[in-house]
Amino acid sequence: MVAAVKRGDMGFSLLLLEHPSVFTLGRRADGSNLLWSEARCQSEGVDVVRSDRGGDATYHGPGQLVGYPIVDLADLNMDVWQYVRNLERSLISYLRTVGIESAGGPPGLAGVWVGPDKIAAIGVKLSQSVASHGFALNLTTDLRIFNEGIVPCGLADRRATSVAAVGGPSLDVESSARAFTPHFGECFQSETRWFDSARLQSLGEVAGDAVETLESRF
Repeated sequence: MVAAVKRGDMGFSLLLLEHPSVFTLGRRADGSNLLWSEARCQSEGVDVVRSDRGGDATYHGPGQLVGYPIVDLADLNMDVWQYVRNLERSLISYLRTVGIESAGGPPGLAGVWVGPDKIAAIGVKLSQSVASHGFALNLTTDLRIFNEGIVPCGLADRRATSVAAVGGPSLDVESSARAFTPHFGECFQSETRWFDSARLQSLGEVAGDAVETLESRF
């Protein structure tokens, strides 16, 4: 999809989905922040995958809304930090609608925080001017796996939290994806159209367990 956006074959897109349990290690990860052994990961049913995104170790799994925007920052007239801050703003705006006050990270720390705990992680890859990867918002995520199996994002003094853990409602991923979409559109001044994930099969390189695909026309 990144290649298709670079070629101009498709518009900017946002994939919204839910992963099976997996630890991902970004480009800065040396493996030291993965605390569980290979055997323990297998016994817990958690895969370990190297990723070409920025950042260190994180967890994806059931009860988490994952969003992968694929956008050309040159067309948006944004640098990567302006883009990350807009992602944070869209998540903060959505969380406010479910009764949770949150904030973006301090300079140099991407993500969305409730007090000292991170409720949404952000990791971005930039190829030429096209950004991919994105964010992961913890809704009803199993925080035991998150906080015991890794040092989230390599920050030993920080913990992961979730909407459910801070007293918010129990939210399913698909309804959250649909409710989040207008906030993304507002922050990026975009109009959006929904497509079923089966549409991705024509691109040939994307597996199809996405909840649905949102194509954004900027």
